[in-house]
Amino acid sequence: QVQLVESGGGLVQAGGSLRLSCAASGRTVRTYAMGWIRQAPGKEREFVAAIPWSGVNTYYPDSVKGRFTISRDSGKNTVYLQMNSLKPEDTAVYYCAADPPGYSGSYYQATTYDYWGQGTQVTVSS
Repeated sequence: QVQLVESGGGLVQAGGSLRLSCAASGRTVRTYAMGWIRQAPGKEREFVAAIPWSGVNTYYPDSVKGRFTISRDSGKNTVYLQMNSLKPEDTAVYYCAADPPGYSGSYYQATTYDYWGQGTQVTVSS
């Protein structure tokens, strides 16, 4: 069983920064690809970032590329999302998600991820 707990959300002004953390528990979670997905009120879930177990590559949609950075500390079983130059349109609940080994779809698709955290609210004021 994998459990994911996010933290670090909050209220920030446009142009500011936040760092989200996701603490993962489970014997083999360090072999999982990890992702961040967000959902704004009345909108579909949106992929934000992903990092495979190796941490060698990272993946972002154009909407956050150059502003957000995903990283992982395998020793601590923790994944981070550093968010800079935040915009009001970044306001959403941010979820950490885990994708077990074996191909189950594109990192860019929310349906790829089997395990989800409870989410943390990020609000960016203009």
